[in-house]
Amino acid sequence: MNQNQQFIWQETVPGGCHWSGVVRRGTTLRLTDSSGGASAAVLFYNQEEKLERYNMADTLKSQHTFYLTEGHACHSDMGRIFCRITQDTVGWHDTVCGISDAEQVRAHYGVARYQELHNGMYRNGLDNMLIELGKWGLGRRDIVSNINFFSKAAVNAAGELIFNAGNSKAGDFVDLSFEMNTLVVLSAAPHPLDQSEAYKPGAVRLALYATPASRAEKCLQIAENMRGLENTQRYYASGGEL
Repeated sequence: MNQNQQFIWQETVPGGCHWSGVVRRGTTLRLTDSSGGASAAVLFYNQEEKLERYNMADTLKSQHTFYLTEGHACHSDMGRIFCRITQDTVGWHDTVCGISDAEQVRAHYGVARYQELHNGMYRNGLDNMLIELGKWGLGRRDIVSNINFFSKAAVNAAGELIFNAGNSKAGDFVDLSFEMNTLVVLSAAPHPLDQSEAYKPGAVRLALYATPASRAEKCLQIAENMRGLENTQRYYASGGEL
């Protein structure tokens, strides 16, 4: 899937900025690290019933993993599957470090307000998420543990989480093939553990295409993913009602 004319649409989220939109079941959203070093904090919500959202704990324990990559699925708190990771050139996506907030960004990078720098202002993950969630009638209480696509944080011998600044290179991408009609909320602000001296978050390119029928089914090798997909199919077979 490399021919641009096959994409339904494409859009670039500048570094530090935010985006949200509904991705329909049967389509695949490709996230691409445009220039290297991007971090895409993402949350998922059921478009029909937004009380159903991504569940980090169920996603990790059902697949016996600490991070996400190709062959994994993203589970909801209702035992269903939002999407499957069907292609991934990165290999590790952080699931446990959360998002930055205004105080953290200010302490690390200093102050850069809109009044002086306009679109060059320093944004943070929490405020970005709240702006996008507000467009859909959601707010702070709807923020749960998120995925940080393109970012890697591993545990060292001392039990400390260490950020890997070189985890993602320019052009790296991850494909999310959706099984549910999903509200996707994304922030491209710096990862909370990023120790870069300068505020230079990377841009994230979004592209949507119809999921191929022949797409490899690595995630079906995991029993909990099979059950989650069956639950998702029943949900839509019964009219998409809880």
